[in-house]
Amino acid sequence: MSRALLPKHVAAVVKSQKDPLRALEMFNSAKSEDGFKHTVLTYKCMVQKLGQHGHFEEMEKLLSEMRANVNNALLEGSYIEAMKSYGRKGRVQEAVDTFERMDFYNCDPSVHSYNAIMNILIEYGFHNQAHKVYMRMRDKGVESDVYTYTVRIKSFCRTGRPHAALRLLRNMPELGCDSNAVAYCTVVSGLYDSGHCDQARPLFDEMLARRLCPDVVTFNKLLHVLCMKGLVYESEKLLNKVLKRGVCPNLFTFNIFVQGLCREGDLDRAVRLLVSVSREGLSLDVVTYNILICGLCRNSRVVEAEEHLRKMVNDGFEPDGFTYNSIIDGYCKKGMVQHANRVLKDAVFKGFKPDEFTYCSLINGFCRDGDPDQAMAVFKDRLGKGLRPSIVVYNTLIKGLSQQGLILPALQLMNEMAENGCQPDIWTYNVVINGLCKMGCVSDANHLVDDAIAKGCLPDIFTYNTIIDGYCKQLKLDNATEIVNIMWSQGMTPDVITYNTLLNGLCKAAKSEEVIEIFKAMGKKGCAPNIITYNIIVESLCKAKKVNEAVDLLGEMENKGLKPDFVSFGTLITGFCKIGDIDSAYQLFRRMEKQYDVCHTTTYNIIISAFSEQLNMNMATKLFSEMKDNGCDPDNYTYRVVIDGFCKMGNVTQGHNFLLENIEKGFIPSLTTFGRILNCLCAKHKVHEAVGIIHLMLQKGIVPETVNTIFEADKKAVAAPKIVVEDLLKKGHITYHTYELLYDGIRDKKILKKRFPTVNSFHQGAKSSAAD
Repeated sequence: MSRALLPKHVAAVVKSQKDPLRALEMFNSAKSEDGFKHTVLTYKCMVQKLGQHGHFEEMEKLLSEMRANVNNALLEGSYIEAMKSYGRKGRVQEAVDTFERMDFYNCDPSVHSYNAIMNILIEYGFHNQAHKVYMRMRDKGVESDVYTYTVRIKSFCRTGRPHAALRLLRNMPELGCDSNAVAYCTVVSGLYDSGHCDQARPLFDEMLARRLCPDVVTFNKLLHVLCMKGLVYESEKLLNKVLKRGVCPNLFTFNIFVQGLCREGDLDRAVRLLVSVSREGLSLDVVTYNILICGLCRNSRVVEAEEHLRKMVNDGFEPDGFTYNSIIDGYCKKGMVQHANRVLKDAVFKGFKPDEFTYCSLINGFCRDGDPDQAMAVFKDRLGKGLRPSIVVYNTLIKGLSQQGLILPALQLMNEMAENGCQPDIWTYNVVINGLCKMGCVSDANHLVDDAIAKGCLPDIFTYNTIIDGYCKQLKLDNATEIVNIMWSQGMTPDVITYNTLLNGLCKAAKSEEVIEIFKAMGKKGCAPNIITYNIIVESLCKAKKVNEAVDLLGEMENKGLKPDFVSFGTLITGFCKIGDIDSAYQLFRRMEKQYDVCHTTTYNIIISAFSEQLNMNMATKLFSEMKDNGCDPDNYTYRVVIDGFCKMGNVTQGHNFLLENIEKGFIPSLTTFGRILNCLCAKHKVHEAVGIIHLMLQKGIVPETVNTIFEADKKAVAAPKIVVEDLLKKGHITYHTYELLYDGIRDKKILKKRFPTVNSFHQGAKSSAAD
């Protein structure tokens, strides 16, 4: 006698079957068995199986069948499974519809159904709707449980209200529910996420003191929040606390830590953590390796990432598309496209199929490498394999071509898109429009905007800002203003970038009255100016010699919460210098340091240059000396203006000494600076010192590439100084008179007999000539 088929047998078969449609076939075949009838258990298992695999059409048919064959009052579990399945796939509306049908089909939702739908709504950001469901639950007299309050706490935290979540946590005992570790960890996460670390730590300790210890899944969720916020070392402290309470971390815990360390740039520690994971007896997986490889590639350590790829393969793991794409993209971004090609060939040999991301990485890499032909070859290779390029691939190539100045090929490619079943979007148009504007073809770019509109692509703020910028750079300000008017007519509000672009154009055209007019209109239209806006206004007023009015703007900037920067002060100081008021310029410079705590090489250069121009070298050298103490390193311009000042005073020896002293300290001047001092020395007939500087340049390796091609020492000693002098003349750094004196000087046997071995010897020579 054969054994009777029971519902628990069918349920077990359905759960064990990997293929959901095969499971459904077996589920249906069970109906033909004598005396067998599906129950709530079998239906629920089958609904769960179909929902988990996304077979929603079959699931809905099964729900209809279930309603016809089973008492509807008992079907809540199946409805909850259906809701959760829809929620996992992001199909929120279908989940809500399933919940709403329960009443209609005489299945009263209990607290479990309300909790399920509220959780789905909160996961996808529908917090208001979740609150309405909660109020409806209360109106119907359904008692809340601990899970209900935990879901509510999660909603408060996700909407930036961790203190409301904390109040609810404290009130839970009064509401008839004891708080648990999940509720505590949710509030702790919310406090950390909102930056209230000082309140999160004691709350976590309070949870442990109450002997509420989270399981590893709950703790991992908290860790993830901390690591995403960059609080990796804080999360490590919390981990140490729960480890003492017996919580065993799993591989997911370590993966979160590795990802957090990679995001923080602490890659060496991430690599060490991988080694320690193996020692702990946990087996690494593809995800672990992918996290580390991706982190290494993003931090330009691609060669090391490839070593971990090999280790991954040696450990028996098969790299996936993400692994290969990370390394290919990493090499492309480093400009090592040939290495990326090598990795790709090896990956394809092992069965990897290049995808959209792979092609975009290679196209980007070749374009950045200045090889658009190879980028086009990659694109054609995709076409040759019968793969239709997507809008992303087209846009990547069009952008690459445009950045290389190849606008015509980019336009041609855009026109070919439709033939391959791909329509350009506004991003495509924006890339080409930007390229045309950079080439100065702004009218053509404007016509392309009309073409985009005709084809149904509506311009965005970036489109119009690009055109306005193009017209402003050409000082076609009427055209730029017309574009702003078009924006208003199309219901598009100009942003601060729009106004800044227009204001900058007017400023460059020295239309100070119009600048102020537009600035005032900007405020009336509700567009708040930023620091760039104010810097443009300051520049415009300074150009109009209204420097004191410009200084008054500093207070207005502060009132609006904006801090003047070195550009603001640099413009104002320059403004005072141009009207000859160097005292006011110096006072403002000191006020800038004391009142605004702004200190920058640029502002030092401006004020040092002003004093040098007035031949006040005492002040110029005093300011030069204090620069480093204030954390501002002198640059080539600083040295040049100081040397210029000494030369204009006729004190060439002091200028010469200044140069040698700073070379001794490690400064390498520009060719322009060398040229200035050489011209001055030769004008004062100090040819010996000038020839000494040429030899010093040879010592420091400040020579044309041609010098390095001379390998015979004797020839190099004779030819190198001449080549340096000729190069300085060719580049316009020395006058022809200086060139003649130097050329004769380096050939003069008397001078050649003198030693030019070190900076110190030049320095001593300069001092002795000064004494003479």
